[in-house]
Amino acid sequence: MANLVAIAYDDLDQAQQVMETIGRLRKEHAIELEDAVIVEHRPGGKMKLHQPSLAAAGAAGGALWGGLIGLIFLVPLFGLAIGAATGAAAGALSDYGIDDNFMKELGQKLPEGGAAVFVLVREATADKVVPEIAKYGGHVIQSSLSNEQETALQAALDRRGAAA
Repeated sequence: MANLVAIAYDDLDQAQQVMETIGRLRKEHAIELEDAVIVEHRPGGKMKLHQPSLAAAGAAGGALWGGLIGLIFLVPLFGLAIGAATGAAAGALSDYGIDDNFMKELGQKLPEGGAAVFVLVREATADKVVPEIAKYGGHVIQSSLSNEQETALQAALDRRGAAA
């Protein structure tokens, strides 16, 4: 089961830095996500969702499977191309995970100019992920973690990743 974690930051730049860190952690296989979104509270009360593209991940997976299937039928380049195109299309068209209306509603509670990172975490190596994310500080505004896990995460955010 995936866990939802939403952390508020002072501004969009800070939230984008966190998202870049999460992207790096994904590449290192320290965290596996179902969804990741930045919600920005713009002047005038407008909410803007910044959703990273999942098309690249879909293309890579599709290319791998297409290449394998192509090898079986002795047309690897054709299989690779078809697999990549199919995977990219599936990644671009899939909008599942965290409900957009829920994020916008919670984003209304942010101060103008503030932003929040929403992640739906399938699996994570906490001792590698939490210190990297905690460096940016922030405040947990919503989570499906246990009370103990949420308290520990907020404490790490408050310390900005420094050892206790």
